[in-house]
Parts: sequence; C-alpha cells; structure tokens
Amino acid sequence: MAMTPQMALDLPAREDFSETAFILGPSNAAAREVLSRPGEWPRSLMALVGPEGAGKSHLAAIWALQNNALVLPAAALAGHMTTRVPDTSLVIEDVDRGVDEDALFHLFNRAAEGEIPALLLTARTRPAHWPVRLPDLVSRLRALVHADLHEADDALLTRMMEKQLADRGAPVRAGVIDYLLPRMERSVAAVRLLAERMDKLALVKKTPITRAIAREILDSWSETGDAA
Repeated sequence: MAMTPQMALDLPAREDFSETAFILGPSNAAAREVLSRPGEWPRSLMALVGPEGAGKSHLAAIWALQNNALVLPAAALAGHMTTRVPDTSLVIEDVDRGVDEDALFHLFNRAAEGEIPALLLTARTRPAHWPVRLPDLVSRLRALVHADLHEADDALLTRMMEKQLADRGAPVRAGVIDYLLPRMERSVAAVRLLAERMDKLALVKKTPITRAIAREILDSWSETGDAA
C-alpha cells in the first residue's frame, strides 16, 4: 500500500538521548563541563537549568548513564521515598513544576551526609525561583549551585539539523536550513521533529528536501498548533 503524506507525518519522532547524539556547542559546553565533575559539587548537589527544549533531559540522561543514577520525575518523588537504594546517585527532573517539599529536603540531607553520591535536579528556572514554601528548603535552594543551559545559537542548530538529516540519509537542497532557522522553534526537540517530518514528506513526494517541503511542514504545524 502506498504511503500517504498524512501517514508519513503521523509517526512520532524517536528521542535519542545517547551520548553520541549530543552535539556540543557554546550554549551547553559549560554545563556539560560542570556535570562531568560531580565529585566537586558542593554537598553533592547540582541544578541543571535551561529553557524548554534546551537539552536538559538529554544531558541529564547522559549523566545518569555515566554515574549509574536513577532518574525520577519530580511529581513522582514522594512515591519513591520508601525505596532506598544506598550509594545510588539520583536525577530529579522538572523540579520547578512541583515537588513534594519534605521529600526533596530529605534528599538534600541524604546527599549532604554522603548517602547519595550525587543529586542532580533539572528545571526551567533557577532554584531560588522554584515554588516552595518549606523555610529550610527555601534557604537550601537559595544556596544551591546551578549549571545553565542556554538557547541554541544558529551554528549549533545547523549542526543538529545536518546530523539529523545525515543520520537519515536524507538529501537536502542548499538553503533549506537557512530558511528554517528564523522560522522554527529553537530547541533540540523541534530539530528532531522537523528532520523526521521533512524526510518522510520528501519520501512520499520522491524529492530531496526543498524549501517547499520545509514550508509545508512548518505550515502544517501552525495549522494544528504543534510547536515549530
């Protein structure tokens, strides 16, 4: 059965959080360096802070693999507090979106006492701005050291897009990426989705990826409300 354009666009993108898929650039180099030295973190604590789509989950996944760490969403933290795994590092994701404050404060104490080798927290905003009320936790967050991820610049986005398309073996016409840069969401997730959807539409139309293909994908996202 022939594949239709709609069938091509409906398939979800696969998130690749491997170390080989991570592209280093000025926006993430400092954070990557800080995360490579958990033994130097004050009280074994660190926050990884950056805007949506900056690569926090990707960098945290690499760190978790390198340090045999358990990854938990902040919303599920309280439910895991009864299960203790000694000498296991932890990643708690999206702490700024809500977390059990008593559970988080307990983790801070365990990290400071050496029971947790390293505790990495991810968020979109800096720790001092997280919505917490517990006084002792507020004071800890004000002192918490953080590593910042910044919005990707044009050079990094270009390299990301080139790699995504090269991995797919997708031929692309000159000027397509330059056309996309000022019109797309500036995030790792958007790069992956754009590359996947442009490739699939180009396969359906049996053509290299052109500006017309890129424009059609961007327009379809605008019409459906998807991020682009």
